[in-house]
Amino acid sequence: MNGTTPDANTGPETNTEPVVEIDDGRTWTPVCRYRDLDPGRGIAVLVGPRGDQVALFRERGGTVHALANRDPFSGAHVISRGLLGSRLGVPVVISPMLKHSFELRTGRSLDETHTPDGTPADLRVWPVRVVAATSAEVSR
Repeated sequence: MNGTTPDANTGPETNTEPVVEIDDGRTWTPVCRYRDLDPGRGIAVLVGPRGDQVALFRERGGTVHALANRDPFSGAHVISRGLLGSRLGVPVVISPMLKHSFELRTGRSLDETHTPDGTPADLRVWPVRVVAATSAEVSR
């Protein structure tokens, strides 16, 4: 599932804090603490055995999304540096390279269906979740 917010049962009173995990197809991998994600901004993380680059975003409302970090139009790994916004009420990220917009929930390109070389323009969506972790798990 892409697009998740922290569980209400996390926080200092339970000696846990929210941690963001991404499913690489084999296992859920902790990638950062939820509090380390600035609302309205993205970061790049590496996941899986091949070290795939994933752009991780936290919307201002708290929802977290994970998409491929490679811009299909330029080939640059820059999606994590994109601008968050919305188009007709749909949350999007706008690539900093050529300004193409992609839906945060589905990765669908809103501007063009294919790149100039004919490959699909959509971004891969990675399953992401926010879970409670003990202080020891977070500090590793």
